[in-house]
Amino acid sequence: MSDTTAPAAAPPPAKHKRTWYHTTLFNAFVIGGVGFIAPGLWNAMSNLGAGGAQEAYLVNAANSLVFGIMGFLCLFGAPLANRIGLSWTLFLGAIGYPIYSAGLYTNNRYGNEWFVLVGAVACGFSAGLFWASEGAIALGYPEPGKRGRYLNIWLWFRTGGPLVGGAIVLALNHDAHSKAKGKVGYQTYLVFIALQCIAAPLALLLSPPEKVQRADGSKVVIKNEASIGAEFKALWVACKRKDILLLLPIFWAAYFNQYSGNFQTYYFGIRARALIGFVGNFGTLLSSQLMSALLDYKRLPVRERIVIGYWWVVVWHVIAWTYGWVIQEKYTRNPPAYDWEDKGFVEGFFVLILWDFARQALQNWLYYLVANKTDNISELTRFSGILRGQESFAQAVTYGLNTKNWVGGRVPLAVNTILLFLAAFPTWFVVHNLVPVEGDTKPTSDNESRVEEGLTEYQISDPGTKEKVAIGQVSVGVDTAM
Repeated sequence: MSDTTAPAAAPPPAKHKRTWYHTTLFNAFVIGGVGFIAPGLWNAMSNLGAGGAQEAYLVNAANSLVFGIMGFLCLFGAPLANRIGLSWTLFLGAIGYPIYSAGLYTNNRYGNEWFVLVGAVACGFSAGLFWASEGAIALGYPEPGKRGRYLNIWLWFRTGGPLVGGAIVLALNHDAHSKAKGKVGYQTYLVFIALQCIAAPLALLLSPPEKVQRADGSKVVIKNEASIGAEFKALWVACKRKDILLLLPIFWAAYFNQYSGNFQTYYFGIRARALIGFVGNFGTLLSSQLMSALLDYKRLPVRERIVIGYWWVVVWHVIAWTYGWVIQEKYTRNPPAYDWEDKGFVEGFFVLILWDFARQALQNWLYYLVANKTDNISELTRFSGILRGQESFAQAVTYGLNTKNWVGGRVPLAVNTILLFLAAFPTWFVVHNLVPVEGDTKPTSDNESRVEEGLTEYQISDPGTKEKVAIGQVSVGVDTAM
């Protein structure tokens, strides 16, 4: 009789207690909170059309300055962020926003113009560093399989800023005297300045990448260069990549439409603009939610999600711009000045809703696409800096374009339409040839799924898995929680 023994059972995955303020969820709330207060409230003012001013031209000139400076800082801020750390970069990226709001306040109350431009310079330097760091944090800290979800958390916070800001503006500018065209009350800016001053100290709560504790036990992949010169060399190499060069047109097209601010000042009264600035954010949130649900849908391979997302973005841009052209031509023939009580308000309001819905879908999708080109957060910082830098250069040009009162808005509309059409082809080429870094795996247990949602304080570590931190390789093993 032979003596047979059953094979030894594999040891259960080890549990390691996580520190709550180093978890990916906590850091998502930090980056979301800073985005909520700083650029979120800036967007709330922007959503009023011309920053709430009566005339669009000074504010458009200031915003052109903001985005021109911001473009360079986004691009060259990546090497700086990799040297001084993401937390300090985020801190420096938050301090300029209240200065910009103070400039709008002095212009609104006292007619001062020079401080608007000083605020624009400060905001440009600050915002450039903010965007150089924020995208890398939002996409590099979570596990690759949860990037769509955490991207959505980040964007919900950032859109929450305009939502709350829009509610404040609406509360302060809703009476009958605000039916006509004009500017918002100066009290609006005082509230925004006070709130934006909180953003910089909040940024210091961010954990450095090496201390981030993911639910699945994997580590954030970091590969910093040896010197600042080597960082700039690595940035140059990233800029020369064929896929990045092919994506430049869509980087420009994504935020090139700033004519929407002029559209509001031309055709809507103060309180109608305040209502649009508030309600319009719900369309943006819906767009973000739908796209993020698609990008994290685990029953489809990552590449297939990206392809479907591409066509989703194309369809909504065709709908938005076709409708926008039709309504704009109608208003060119007979310019209105709508209050929210007027019969034709809704048709003009939907132009802005559709533009924002399509643009938000594109932004979510584009960040996800770029994030699937690397699992190294240092390289992701460079990619997101290039993305935001080119978007900023585009916004500088389009704000400059919109300092002129074009007849019927035909020039900015035509430039936007042509740019979007031309960008579609090289973007599809990149999508068609994409090999995503993200793995298509699923949670191995119910407990692991609970951990990834932050419902328990432990992270799972399977002793049988391979080393998770491997420079230049995907940092997610086949057993990783998604």
